[in-house]
Amino acid sequence: MLQAAFYEFLQTKNDFQLLGVKGDKEAFLASEVALYCGKKSYVLPDLRANEGDDLLSFHEEMVELLRVLHAFYQDASSKKILIAPLRTLLTPLPKAELFHTFTLEFGMRLHVERFREEMFYWGYLAVDVVQGKGEISIRGDIIDIFPPDSDKALRISLFDDEVESIRFFDCESQKSAKDEVESFALFPALFALDEERHTQMQRRIDTLKSDSFTKDIHSLGLWVLGESGAVYTEVFKTYLSMDAVAECEEIALFDEESAQKLRTLVQIPESKQYREIAPSNIKTFIELHQKKKITLLAKNEVLLRMVDVDALHVKWIQSERIVNIMSADEVILSLNKPTTKIKRKSARIVLDELKNGDYVVHENYGIGIFKGLTQATVLGATKDFVLIEYLGDDKLLLPVENLHVIDRYIGESGALVSVDRLGKGSFQKLKAKTKERLLEIASEIVAIAAKREMIDGLCLNVDETEMAHFEADAGFVYTDDQKRVIGEILSDFKSGKMMDRLLSGDVGFGKTEVAMNAIFATVRSGFQALLIAPTTLLCSQHFKSLSQRFSKYNIKVTQLDRFTTAAQKQVILKELKSGALQVCVGTHSLFDVELFNPALVVVDEEHKFGVKQKEKLKNFRENVHILSMSATPIPRSLNMALSSIKQYSQLLTPPSEREDVRTFVKEYDEKVIKEAIMREMRRGGQIFFVHNRIATIEAKRKELLSMMPSLRILTLHSEISASVTEKEMLHFEEKAYDVLLSTSIIESGIHIPNVNTIIIDSADHFGMADLHQLRGRVGRSKRQGFCYFLVKEKEELSESAKKRLIALESNSYLGSGSILAYHDLEIRGGGNLVGEAQSGHLKNIGYSLYLKMLEDAINALMGKTPIASREVDIKLSISAFISDMYIAEDRVRLELYRRLSRCGSIHDVLEIEEEMVDRFGKLDVPTKQFLQLIEIKILATQHAIVLISNYGQTISIKYEDEKKVTLQSRSRDDDDIIATVLTYLRSHA
Repeated sequence: MLQAAFYEFLQTKNDFQLLGVKGDKEAFLASEVALYCGKKSYVLPDLRANEGDDLLSFHEEMVELLRVLHAFYQDASSKKILIAPLRTLLTPLPKAELFHTFTLEFGMRLHVERFREEMFYWGYLAVDVVQGKGEISIRGDIIDIFPPDSDKALRISLFDDEVESIRFFDCESQKSAKDEVESFALFPALFALDEERHTQMQRRIDTLKSDSFTKDIHSLGLWVLGESGAVYTEVFKTYLSMDAVAECEEIALFDEESAQKLRTLVQIPESKQYREIAPSNIKTFIELHQKKKITLLAKNEVLLRMVDVDALHVKWIQSERIVNIMSADEVILSLNKPTTKIKRKSARIVLDELKNGDYVVHENYGIGIFKGLTQATVLGATKDFVLIEYLGDDKLLLPVENLHVIDRYIGESGALVSVDRLGKGSFQKLKAKTKERLLEIASEIVAIAAKREMIDGLCLNVDETEMAHFEADAGFVYTDDQKRVIGEILSDFKSGKMMDRLLSGDVGFGKTEVAMNAIFATVRSGFQALLIAPTTLLCSQHFKSLSQRFSKYNIKVTQLDRFTTAAQKQVILKELKSGALQVCVGTHSLFDVELFNPALVVVDEEHKFGVKQKEKLKNFRENVHILSMSATPIPRSLNMALSSIKQYSQLLTPPSEREDVRTFVKEYDEKVIKEAIMREMRRGGQIFFVHNRIATIEAKRKELLSMMPSLRILTLHSEISASVTEKEMLHFEEKAYDVLLSTSIIESGIHIPNVNTIIIDSADHFGMADLHQLRGRVGRSKRQGFCYFLVKEKEELSESAKKRLIALESNSYLGSGSILAYHDLEIRGGGNLVGEAQSGHLKNIGYSLYLKMLEDAINALMGKTPIASREVDIKLSISAFISDMYIAEDRVRLELYRRLSRCGSIHDVLEIEEEMVDRFGKLDVPTKQFLQLIEIKILATQHAIVLISNYGQTISIKYEDEKKVTLQSRSRDDDDIIATVLTYLRSHA
């Protein structure tokens, strides 16, 4: 009854500035009442951090907390109110004096070194490429900075020490907006400190008791503000809402000091006149209360027309507020619905896509070891090369303009990688063998697709009204992605063509709900539907979901798997054959059943089925609609090749009620483990504990039992048989155990909403993609998920390992995950399409090259043969490279080299050039010449030229058909040689 009590309270009390509520939801409701009553409302996020906690794990909340506090302090109005969840009130809130701003203005003088220092004290992190809030990058006369209170980052261009332009830029593309900004008030990333205050705080942090992985202002700054820098709630005249009172008692159980603070606060009394309302039929409700004073809140007239209300009886206020209360003589009713925040975010941890020591695959020479960029001078011309090491210390220098011929090697996880030998030709034979097999696979895929095209599809009559009711009964709001994909499936059903659709999306993003819509439409059209999953565990999960969802509609759902008794199986088979049973969920045994009138088969994680089962599925594919679901994404390029033979849909947006996973990096400590397990068990949840060594997993179990003897632990790893694993996992899902101690076998395909804490032992031994996948096992329900990355000796960790773990800690939001993680997953997702039987070929040439060849094979069979990519040998004695004076960071240069080497047109090169000028300033001579070299390469490819070389002023051009052309440049200078070649190529375009 928060809204009613607060509204009533505001009618008499108006002289306070701070309201404490239970959580985010209550803060929103209170804020709506305050705004309706004419107060300016500022809402702090729910920061559930205890003193000494690492604040990097609360990165999003910290950014929001500082942004809202700054805005509140800036507001001189007397009618302002700060609304804060109780946990946030218990943290020291920074005072107004820690929120200075620095105004940047066009034409002002800016001393770069002094500015760099000041921003460091203000909490900005120096990075190579600005991608997140609170980061800064200074590159000569270009400064990129992302203030935490801004939606976009800023790019400041200097001319000497004068500000020449201020523009916003997009972190994903790194491109600036065209419009300039006259001035901008920079806000601190943390607190506006000077050198002295910064040093004092760092000293306090060093003595603070905390198990935080990093001990700096970003991790622990809030806890050392001290009385001089922090506002505690006693300073304000603070009121507590009724909803917060229960929470107070809960806090008192754990923390007496906090409880003492809370006892000084004043409570808002329960409402006497008003109560909250939630009418289901607004028109009927208004007719019942028409003698009262009725105020309707609606953001537009359309909402009024939708409820069809007689305007004479009501007062309509155009407002976006959501307040629903009534008294004996008044009704305030809102027609607005809360807007759901879209949580879809793009990856923002940019770590080197290629690092020294990574395995790479060269299209012609096979697997080698990447050794970074190196510069060499050949015949008086300086160029950048990529150094690749092969077996027997052989080295290959690859010109950077040909970087497109290599890719990161991704093989079977955990498999040993064998490096190839240069110049043996064995890799070419391997490629040829793989190509043969791929053409078989591709022709199989295309043949099935062609066959289906010939068949008249089952046309299903879908009732739109019924589908709308089914959606309304879901109990949550569908994401836009879900609505779009359901629409695509229903269109397929009505089209008269057979559907063969692949649906990919992260686990928990709502694939099952989409499948249930498809099944519901099928059954309502009078047909049968099957849902087939590769494991008994997945099967039982789907059976539960479908049974709950369809019970209301009198749709019978059964389950057929290895745990079904012989008698039950007989009944199910009989009912499926007669048509008495409409929906059946099962494992591969469903491939052999006889059906009365099947119309849809939903296949979950199809790539996990064996060869024989896939053969049976092929027979299905010819005369029923197929919906395949996968939790791994499909590479964009392969998706395009497949789109002509298979429909493809993606779910990229998580459900609005899903929480982010709170991530902590900690040194291994029994106290941390005990606390994490106890907290999860207190709320009735279960825990995953990942220990990735089978040899010591039993010792780990004993260690956990010595800490907590009553713990019920299930131990699983790859040496335990599949049937035992499945049976035990079902017991775990039925809550027979508290902790699942396992190797990383839980990395994919497990969806247990009751597990919301995962502890990963020796996290530094995992790859970034694996850690991101493991973290994704928790936080799948509406509960907050917790992930602990434990490391043995943090001092012994390499800098890059630390960097990766910290990046994961402060990027725990949904849909995050490094470019690297996505790259791995995406490539593996493509591998799923062709099945695990191909693992031999994949291991030999790597996923990326394998998929490229599969793409080419499909395109060739579809008559879309791409022009064979010709290699142009350019031997011009010109110095052409992206200079390290222009871009200092190797990885940024490498990324640009990769992109430029893949350019297919001059337009692509010009776009990158524009971006480079924007990001790094005016091109220097070697960099400009490198871009011209790429232009020469593209034009030469288009003209079937295979070689361009020069000796002094004489330039030789050789064509594919052996034709030769000789040109004379004005001088031996680089610019003259380039100009002569470009003039010739352009004139022959």
